[in-house]
Order: sequence, then C-alpha cells, then structure tokens
Amino acid sequence: MSAKQQPGLRERTRQVVRAQLMDVAWDLFARQGYDTTTVDEIAATAGMSQRSFFRYFASKEDVVLVKFERVGQLLADELVARPAAEDAWTALRRSFDVIVDGAERDPRHGLVLLRITGQSPALRAGRAEQQKQWQDLLSPLVAERLARSAAGRGLSAAALTAAALACLTVANVAWLDSDGTESLRRLVDDAMRAVRPGEF
Repeated sequence: MSAKQQPGLRERTRQVVRAQLMDVAWDLFARQGYDTTTVDEIAATAGMSQRSFFRYFASKEDVVLVKFERVGQLLADELVARPAAEDAWTALRRSFDVIVDGAERDPRHGLVLLRITGQSPALRAGRAEQQKQWQDLLSPLVAERLARSAAGRGLSAAALTAAALACLTVANVAWLDSDGTESLRRLVDDAMRAVRPGEF
C-alpha cells in the first residue's frame, strides 16, 4: 500500500479512539442495558467528556449502527477470500462464519445487539438500511461466481444474496429467542438448507 493510500496519523488516531469508545459502550450495554446507558456514562468510562464523544459519534444509536457497517465489510472480505471454485451459495454461507464464530465464542454481545436493535424503532430502521448496504456490497461479489450471461447474472446474484441474508436474519431471530442456548451455526445451516436442500 502506498503512502497516499495509508490513513494519516490523525485518521488512525480517530479510528483507535472510535474503536475504544465502541468497546466501552458495548461493555456497558451488555452489563446494564442499552436504554439505561447514557452518552455521559460512555464518555466518562472512556475517560473523556460528552463533547469529545460527539466528535467521534453523532449519537448513542450511531455506536450501534457502526457495528453493522463494520460487519458488512467483514462479510465482504470473507466472501472475497473463499475459494474461486466454490459455488455462490456455499461461499455466502461460509462468509457468515465471521458472525457465527464470534457468537459461538461469546454470545453476550451478539444477543445484546439483536435485543436492542429489535426494541428501538430507530435502530430497527437503521439495521434494515445497513443490511440493504450489505446486500449491495455482497451482490457484485456473488455475481463474479455465477457462470451466466452478464444480463442475468446481476439479478441472480441479488436474489441469491438477499435470500442468504434473509436466512441469516431468520437464524438470528431463532437464536435470540433461545437466549443463545441454541447453536447459531446449526440454525444458519438449517435456514439455508431450507432454501437449498442438501447443502452443507
């Protein structure tokens, strides 16, 4: 990567502080709940003022929605890294392991994320918008795996990606309903098998 492509010191520092604020906020959300956690508490626990917090995030809701944005890029990176010969449906499923693996290791933050975004209308709308962005990000990568004419490939890729993400959503809802006692890995596999029997 060239020097022009690398973020400058100020931007790197900003990214580090944002990541630290997210860690602090999510620990507070997990321990005491989203609604009862204030921006003042997040800022104070991170050792900064409320005014400083707003230099990095527009709102408390933004701390939550940024997490979805980061996950979208992780999914895209995982999908790109899958073997070129792998079919699109399997590659999508395997890319979801970046979410599944974290949930299996420590379900706490994943459950908190699903709970709080389900309870707040603003966060539900933001999550839906972020998931649409995931689809926009993943669909072109899926299209590259489809051996079809250019005319039909985009539509097929969008449909496959939307179906796979819907399966992920259904599995997440079932996982949340079980309070994390069910295996998210199995639930994602089962949901995707319901659409494409015999896979995985």
